[in-house]
Amino acid sequence: MILENVTVADINGERRTSVRIEAGRIAEMAEMIDGEERIDALGKVLLPALVDTNVRLKDGRLTGKNLADLSKAALAGGVGTVVLAPDSSPAVDDSISLEFVQNQQAGCKGAKIETTIAATIDDERFSNIAILLGRGAVAPYMTTSISNHLAVRVAEYVKMFGGTLYCKAHDRNLSANGVMNEGRVAQRLGLVGIPPLGETVHVARMIEIAREFGISILFKSIASPRSIEMISAAKREGVDVCCEVSLHHLLKSDEACEGFNTVAKLNPPLPGEEALEQLREAFEAGAVDTLTLLHQPNSPVNKEVAFADAAYGCESIAEALPLLYTKLVASGWISWQRLIELCVRNPAKTIGKQMGMVEVGTTDLVLFDPEETAKLKNPQSLYDGEVIYGSVDEVFRAG
Repeated sequence: MILENVTVADINGERRTSVRIEAGRIAEMAEMIDGEERIDALGKVLLPALVDTNVRLKDGRLTGKNLADLSKAALAGGVGTVVLAPDSSPAVDDSISLEFVQNQQAGCKGAKIETTIAATIDDERFSNIAILLGRGAVAPYMTTSISNHLAVRVAEYVKMFGGTLYCKAHDRNLSANGVMNEGRVAQRLGLVGIPPLGETVHVARMIEIAREFGISILFKSIASPRSIEMISAAKREGVDVCCEVSLHHLLKSDEACEGFNTVAKLNPPLPGEEALEQLREAFEAGAVDTLTLLHQPNSPVNKEVAFADAAYGCESIAEALPLLYTKLVASGWISWQRLIELCVRNPAKTIGKQMGMVEVGTTDLVLFDPEETAKLKNPQSLYDGEVIYGSVDEVFRAG
């Protein structure tokens, strides 16, 4: 297949060219390419498939069907690789659960599913980190609810075996009864709030652990501007830490929870209006390293209940690329190049992969049509009813 006049977008920017694709891989790139089966792709964009490293399964259940459904939905949204958080039921914290994910992946027809492994079991004892990483888990994942002693031991393992530690910063005691961001909206709704301090104090702690042991940490789904400020300062001092933020936390405030809207019940909670503006400023300043859609789908039985009882999460992966294009690129907020840095190169780097280029030999590519429009119809999406731009025309994968 030859794509003529296509706009190629990658971490080096944009250029118009022709591309020959054979068996799902780029075989040739040039202004003019001879051959049959030609498609005029003028106006369309060829870019690397996205990578999302903060994805959960429906209702948090680790089943073959949920893995297959996730794989299919992700590829439809232009996401070529998803990385599971290990806090499913059962948790991915031993060789049996890891092998189950890997065996099920062989039957999935969509996006490639990688998984992290829980660094601890029940926040009390170690999982077998060394063996699980050796068997194909892409990164250890820990929450800061564990003790200082365990956190230091996890850091020692990461230093020994290399790679990036995925770290979710939260305080179990401060957030135990909370269901949304602590602030005026929570007070108005009569709901218990979660203070941002529960995140920031643990980010500070883990920065010092990263500094002490010389390890790499990706802070997952950061929601506090102060956390980003501390991470940025640590980077300037040479500490190997980076910051992940969800698209939703750049677009929506806790006002979305009005009317007890359980779709807006996320973990971490959506920020207040002032914090939202500060998060946007940090994003514009380049302080955010990776973006996630924070996909965490739930059955209606777990969402269509009282706000305090509802499960956390919303759906977003099936519309990932159109949403990101609409909200960030088409709006003029960022370029294609910056989007690919945030959603391909940087997240791939945290799992030991080099991605983000479109060149001869590249596979996992998306052909995207920015001119298509559609009204999003998904009651479990924060953007239900909104018009989004662009559609995934084709995904090219090796073989």
